[in-house]
Amino acid sequence: MKDEQAYSVAADELRQFIEQFEQLEAEKKDIAERQKEVMAEAKARGYDTKVMKKIVALRKRDRDDIAEEEAILEMYKQALGMG
Repeated sequence: MKDEQAYSVAADELRQFIEQFEQLEAEKKDIAERQKEVMAEAKARGYDTKVMKKIVALRKRDRDDIAEEEAILEMYKQALGMG
């Protein structure tokens, strides 16, 4: 009887975790769709969405990392006669 109760409790807990995860997956899908809509509207108004996505990625990064990468990029461009 005790094993049956433990199994029932574990099954209920497992079901709750699965349902919570499924709910989060649904919310993530909705958010991704809203992000697409925002970019579609920006594109319709003439903004370059590829550049916008790069800016979003840059804003997530540490300023020092960005500065270092940009310095190296500039150095490489100069070495190749591109700068």
